[in-house]
Formats: sequence, C-alpha cells, structure tokens
Amino acid sequence: MSDAVFPDLPGIKWNIKRAPIWKTLSQESVSGKEMSVALMTYPNRRYSMAYEVLRAGAEAELQTLEGFFNARQGRHDTFLYSDPDDKTVTDQVFGTGNGTTTAFPLARVRGGFTEPVQSVNGAPTIKVAGVTKTPTTDYTISTLGVVNFVVAPANGAALTWTGNYYWRVKFLQDVAEFDQFLKDLWQLQRIEFRTVKQ
Repeated sequence: MSDAVFPDLPGIKWNIKRAPIWKTLSQESVSGKEMSVALMTYPNRRYSMAYEVLRAGAEAELQTLEGFFNARQGRHDTFLYSDPDDKTVTDQVFGTGNGTTTAFPLARVRGGFTEPVQSVNGAPTIKVAGVTKTPTTDYTISTLGVVNFVVAPANGAALTWTGNYYWRVKFLQDVAEFDQFLKDLWQLQRIEFRTVKQ
C-alpha cells in the first residue's frame, strides 16, 4: 500500500469522469415483487481521464506519469488521489460526544450523503464544541482516519474538523498506452482508477 500521490500535471482534458459504484443483490419473485439488498454502505468511485499533451522534454511530464504508473506495477499497488472537486471540508461534523466514546472516524458529507475519510492530507483542525484541540496532547489520528481522543468528549459536544483528504485508489488496467504525435509531445487517451476501501 503506497502513500505516493498521483501527480498533478497540465495537459489533462476537460472530460474527467467520476462514477459512484454500488453493489446490490436483487431478486424478483414469481408474483413480480422485487427484493433488493445493498451490499455496501458507501460506494466505490471510478475515475477516468485523458491527457491531450504530455511533454517529454525538459518538463518530463511523460516520464513522470509513466514512472508513476510503473512504480505501482499497473493495478498491483494503491496510491493516493487528490480529487480537485472533492478534497476538502470546513467545520465538517464527524460525531457527537457521549462522555464515554473516545474514537470517532472522520467523515465528509456531500449532497446530504455521509462517507468516511480514511486518508488525511496534512494536519487537520479538530474541534470539540467549537474549541480547537491540540494534536498529540488532546488526540491522535490513525492511518485509517479515526480520531482517538485522550479524554472522551462531553455528552452532546459536536465534533468538527477542517482539512484536506485523499482518496485511496488503484489503477484499473495493467497497461497505459502513450501515443507520440510530435517530437517530445505525447498523449494518453485514457487512464482509469477506482477507490479502494481499507
């Protein structure tokens, strides 16, 4: 499991695709009634993007992306992705104290739907009832995004956080096809990866 971050390179096309993926078992009876069971509490995401121009000269964008793909050995290893449109929260509620519980998973809400945040980018600000807490002294954050308070937050105290996060992902293919169209200019028609639950 790598903590390498997908490189932010120019030349990306504007038709970036992001698709939430659910798993559901569905059964229809002889009478026509249907029963379904959701197998996941939150979705995986599939990302698809293309690069119109990757420079192979002094800028070394081609080498950077090709090297990153090869270092992951295609779809073998995971990495971190910073989604430009889904990577930050401000005063996001992630729990309510009850006076006894000390561990609370970080979360983010988008469109009214709550999902866990498992890969924090940088040092977030954690507040209990609006009061900023000190890392290490008041709490620690595990590698899976669980905030462990030294002292259990008081009953009814709102827990909020402000910060950035990554999505843990892996490539969907073992091949990346780079096309050269001019000297030192290349393109990548499609590269896809999806989130991985930890």
